[in-house]
Amino acid sequence: METTDSWPPQWLRGPLPLCVLRAVEREAAHGYAIATRLEEMGLGTVGGGTLYPILNRLQRDGFLTAEWMAGEGGPGRKVYALTEGGAVELAEQSENWRRFATMTGQALAPDAAKGSTL
Repeated sequence: METTDSWPPQWLRGPLPLCVLRAVEREAAHGYAIATRLEEMGLGTVGGGTLYPILNRLQRDGFLTAEWMAGEGGPGRKVYALTEGGAVELAEQSENWRRFATMTGQALAPDAAKGSTL
């Protein structure tokens, strides 16, 4: 998948929490691994100053759990896992996001304003 570091931050603000949930859907992960998965998804580099507040909010809202795991030859790491509620949120909001993205794409099409009654 194509990656870029040039997505405007305001474009990522809405879908990024859902992408974080998707990144831990199949396997729990620590923050660096989540950031790597997000980059592999094509979202570019997501820094810790952006990622960790999202992880904390998702944990607070009950969509993620977090557990400290011993590090292999280093410090322990906080590992995040998707909860059942997080899986429900991911499914519901992903569908809503797809519908929104489709409508936005149609609204931004070059000929979208031709049919407007404004």
